[in-house]
Amino acid sequence: MRLLLSALVLLPMLARGDGPVVLVLGDSLSAGYGLPQDRGWVALLAQRVRAKGYPHRVVNASVSGDTTAGGLTRLPPLLERNRPAVLVIELGANDGLRGLSFEEIEGNLIRLADLGRRAGSRLLLIGVRLPPNYGAAYTAGFQAVFRKVAQRRRVPFVPHLLGGVAEHLDLMQADGLHPNAEAQPRLLDNVWPKLEPLLRETTPSSKR
Repeated sequence: MRLLLSALVLLPMLARGDGPVVLVLGDSLSAGYGLPQDRGWVALLAQRVRAKGYPHRVVNASVSGDTTAGGLTRLPPLLERNRPAVLVIELGANDGLRGLSFEEIEGNLIRLADLGRRAGSRLLLIGVRLPPNYGAAYTAGFQAVFRKVAQRRRVPFVPHLLGGVAEHLDLMQADGLHPNAEAQPRLLDNVWPKLEPLLRETTPSSKR
């Protein structure tokens, strides 16, 4: 994830409707860095949600280069504006690339989870892994942060967004950090098993 902040664009991925909102708070991996707007995994999520008959709107509040601290600044107005039924948190990669302390990353993720829960949202935490050149000790400790947050806050957890992708060069962009368009369905498949139960839980009874 390049530390390149793009302008915040909130994209309701379903054209219209006032159904429950799935808010994705992420960085470039969810913002679709280097991809056409309709090819990222969040855009594909909106298509799958609709195809499966769920009434939810998907709002992508992801910003390339964002950190957990940046997410803490952005999340309160997003919660007030969107009142999401489901909050997906996909942040932390840029913290790790900057070598921030595990305590700081963990504390910020916990605060993000607490903000979402106080707003009445169901939560999903998505973890990532760092490139191996950051050293075994730091990369292992970094991955453990996400597990600890998920356990402490009893949040559904996707351990590795890029599972089955990052190890295949043909599925990555030239920078070696961002998955290409062909990889995006795999990212969605990594998220879907943990996300779909939350969609079922937040579907109004009249729609079931």
